[in-house]
Amino acid sequence: MTDTLRVALAQLEVARDPEQNLAQVLDRTRQARERGARLVVLPEGIVSRDADDPDATAAGAQPLDGPFVTGMLEASRDGVAIAATVHVRQPDGRTLNVGLVCDGGEIVARYDKLHLYDAFSARESDRVTPGTVLPEPFELDGFRFGLMTCYDVRFPELARALTVAGADALLLPAAWVRGPLKEDHWRTMITARALENTVYVLASGEASRRNIGLSMAVDPLGVTIASAGEAPDLVVADLDRSRIEHA
Repeated sequence: MTDTLRVALAQLEVARDPEQNLAQVLDRTRQARERGARLVVLPEGIVSRDADDPDATAAGAQPLDGPFVTGMLEASRDGVAIAATVHVRQPDGRTLNVGLVCDGGEIVARYDKLHLYDAFSARESDRVTPGTVLPEPFELDGFRFGLMTCYDVRFPELARALTVAGADALLLPAAWVRGPLKEDHWRTMITARALENTVYVLASGEASRRNIGLSMAVDPLGVTIASAGEAPDLVVADLDRSRIEHA
């Protein structure tokens, strides 16, 4: 067990080409390791994305034993755990939006997104099958983490359930769509989920002309301790057990 843990938020722009995106993941994992991080949190849907083609993500989906996740698993052998979401093709032509944590060459946690983004004129459920299981928090070097994905942050009961189950921090890979007041919604709800549950919230956003970026780490008293702007970036934050106990 450790009293502090360094985490990196790797904000990137996801391309249509999975190989290009895997190269970004490997590069950001290397940067996180060089900056002393034990965990790197990447955005939502990092295998394939195209702002002009809503079907690109499903078209680029791979199985969990495909080359993309295999590459993430290999990268996680070098001392940095990797958290992100990937889309996994389903028999009905839709996908699952799967949150994964890879560490030591293994998948140590999985979460299938519960709350699909059927809002603001979007319908994620047309292309994605919702998950049905609330995952247990997983442990990394003495800290316990709960998994959420993007739109989940609008549902405080999910964050609360994970906290009651023992989470010290919530991981939130995201692709938060631009729109009127959407940046305010993002910052407000991340801060609220941290403050009301007295946990860290570590949110990593996809940065593109469709999605806002604005990755941020918020501590258990609602203080932003690391943040990024709209461009690709990597920022680090130190989790401190004494801060949780103080809160």
